[in-house]
Amino acid sequence: MIGMDKISDKDFVRFCDFIYQRCGITLNDNKRDLVHSRLAKRLRALGLSSYEDYFDILYNGRDNEQEIVNLLDAISTNVTYFFREDKHFDFLVNTVIPGIEKNNPGGSDRKIRIWSAGCSTGEEPYSLAITFAENMALENWDFRILATDISTNVLSHARKGVYDEERLRNVSDTMLRKYFTRSRDGSRFRVHEKLVSKIKFARLNLMHEFPFKSRFDCIFCRNVMIYFDRSTQGQLVNKFSSFLNPGGYLMIGHSESLTNVEHDLVYVQPSLYRKKG
Repeated sequence: MIGMDKISDKDFVRFCDFIYQRCGITLNDNKRDLVHSRLAKRLRALGLSSYEDYFDILYNGRDNEQEIVNLLDAISTNVTYFFREDKHFDFLVNTVIPGIEKNNPGGSDRKIRIWSAGCSTGEEPYSLAITFAENMALENWDFRILATDISTNVLSHARKGVYDEERLRNVSDTMLRKYFTRSRDGSRFRVHEKLVSKIKFARLNLMHEFPFKSRFDCIFCRNVMIYFDRSTQGQLVNKFSSFLNPGGYLMIGHSESLTNVEHDLVYVQPSLYRKKG
């Protein structure tokens, strides 16, 4: 019975190659048990009895694109919370926002564009929206956040904007009252529409061509590149650079590094880089 037998070396390698080609994610042997358990769930859901049958759907089936989405949802791990890695938000408050205001004192360019690449269940883009709302008069600016992820499941959660208290542990009581509505039973909180309206959620595979023309003042891509090899990281960072405004910032996860990755960005501090200009 599928789900009881371990995945063979041949099938594991074939699956890892498929995932790498499709979305740049590198899976090594220590992920074998995770891959086996997640794949077994998909096979049971589809009523299949072998990995070979499943690969036929992935490579040849009429609905293979939807199944690829289902597969990526199944293997994705998305656990986060509001204002995670708070030093980045401090940098926004102390450096990025004052710089934007200084460069546009009254003037002509009142546009601010932020990208949360790998937004997961939405805590990051909503944290960004709160940070800017708390520190700028956003009604005087054309302010928008693009929030993307490869998983349709997490995007559905993000669009709803409803979270339990554990995800909001870094949000002050003042901010809770200002930007959230508590559920009747008090266990969950819904983000106010004034924040939701500033964010566009969209599915995007970072390995594909970016389907937009705008440049960004700041790109957050945190705890995403740990799944990529150095070559893929380099390609992605340089794509990000081409979509940053001069002087714009790229922020990656504190556990990530661009050491030995070729790029044209200027190192500012750990996990933070700036485009020249």
